[in-house]
Amino acid sequence: MKGPLHFSVFSVSLWLVLLSSLAVSSCGFKLRGAQTLPFDTIYLGFGPNSPLGTELARNIRAGTRTKVVDNAKDAQAVFEVLAEGRDREVLSVNAQGRAREFTLRQRLTFRLHDGNGADYLGPTQVVVQRDVAFDDAQALAFEAETALLYRDMQSDLVQQILRRLAAVKGARG
Repeated sequence: MKGPLHFSVFSVSLWLVLLSSLAVSSCGFKLRGAQTLPFDTIYLGFGPNSPLGTELARNIRAGTRTKVVDNAKDAQAVFEVLAEGRDREVLSVNAQGRAREFTLRQRLTFRLHDGNGADYLGPTQVVVQRDVAFDDAQALAFEAETALLYRDMQSDLVQQILRRLAAVKGARG
């Protein structure tokens, strides 16, 4: 029976998509586009096998017009790594005194300068952390989850670093 109030699944879905698009666009939401970094070239002072350095370089190459160079002398901006580390801290223990939850942290301290001593961004520390539950019976799963969380935290660090680099003033000239 088809009447004036009959709706197909397709038409209802279409209306829901249109309404949700309108609601999202009216709140000011927009997709994250390419970052604009205030310098044309950058040297990244990470070690040659640094996963964090590799991911940051990949994001800069893919999402900005800034060129990553291999020599600090050729760079308009030098990203100098001052300290990098990961740690794990016991968050809670069970009745037997064994760890039940951990806090995982990944930190990076860096500065951004022009290669001649003038800082664009003084020493800055970026820290991300995640909490993870631990069960003695699932130790292998815990190690896999920890590795996954550290990869996720690394991606978070890269995004935070990119936002800080994009906010630098006075680098073009």
